[in-house]
Amino acid sequence: MSLFSSPPESLCILRLSAIGDVCNTLAAVQAIQRHWPSTHIVWITGQLEAKLLEGIKDIEVIVFDKKQGWREYQKLWQALKGRRFDALLHMQYAFRASLATLGIKATYKLGFDKLRSQDLQTWFTNVKVPSPDSMHVLDGLLAFGHTLGIRDMTPSWSLDYSDQDKKWARAQLSTEKRNLVLVPAASKAYKNWTLQGYLALIEHVNLQGWQIILAGSPAQIEVDLAAEIESKTKSKLNNQVGQSSLKQMLALIACADLVIAPDTGPAHMANAVNTPVIGLYAHHNPERTGPYQYRQYVVSAYEEAILAETGKSATQLSWRSRVKDKTAMQRIKPRQVIAMFDNVTNELNLTKKSLQSINQ
Repeated sequence: MSLFSSPPESLCILRLSAIGDVCNTLAAVQAIQRHWPSTHIVWITGQLEAKLLEGIKDIEVIVFDKKQGWREYQKLWQALKGRRFDALLHMQYAFRASLATLGIKATYKLGFDKLRSQDLQTWFTNVKVPSPDSMHVLDGLLAFGHTLGIRDMTPSWSLDYSDQDKKWARAQLSTEKRNLVLVPAASKAYKNWTLQGYLALIEHVNLQGWQIILAGSPAQIEVDLAAEIESKTKSKLNNQVGQSSLKQMLALIACADLVIAPDTGPAHMANAVNTPVIGLYAHHNPERTGPYQYRQYVVSAYEEAILAETGKSATQLSWRSRVKDKTAMQRIKPRQVIAMFDNVTNELNLTKKSLQSINQ
């Protein structure tokens, strides 16, 4: 089904959170923009996520602050009063996002089909987007474009940051060594890898002659883990956890050679700026939520953990099955991450040599 045979005048995107999901959504939105550059796009998103979208061409961003409760819905609807969209792309099935659709006027309200929707989302939409065969979250978002009438939804990203952000990032990086940005913590502690694992990895990376920069948000869980790592390693680190803005971190990731992170937003930021990233996963299937372009670099204990917890393999379970064991990340061993680091490093070396030969 194709809703439009010619570019619509306006589209509204509803994706409030989180950073990783907004990065994935951006690829779908920018694929739509490539084909319909004249279509006006309004994106409703959260406060932090809006900072990531600052400076992106031809997207009108409306901030929705969920902390303000019911008043924020009224504020949103007032901001949209008198506006009607050709289509609303309801790309977040959370019930709080669905409530927002009640005050958004659109001819078509697209949402996930029964396979991918949750929290009664289907009650708030009049077009159900068929789920693709691939389980990845991004593929589900790209399917919205196909339903609109766009054939080529090949994902690509364009994320901007200022010269000042880049200048800050460059000041953190070595000009003589390769640079690894290590994001140790996610917002939820159970997604974090082990202290001993990070220490072993850092020692190995240091011996390979790399500079290591710790990065992360000012959240206390992230600051505390970074401080503990810094206090217990003999390797030299540049600890920037909690010291950067979101755009500065984006610039840092973009300028680095490699990122290592658990299942958290910066892993998808790396994917979006084409910086190779090694993702560390145990609770969610990386084939569904891993960094899209670098799933081959993921070190995953998901299959092992889900089998231990349920007695079934991932293929026997729902595509969104999650490991509940909060110790699951302990299943990832330092030797596995070190081996992946070495493999990726070898690939980077080969790529560098290939580029050099082309430029000669």
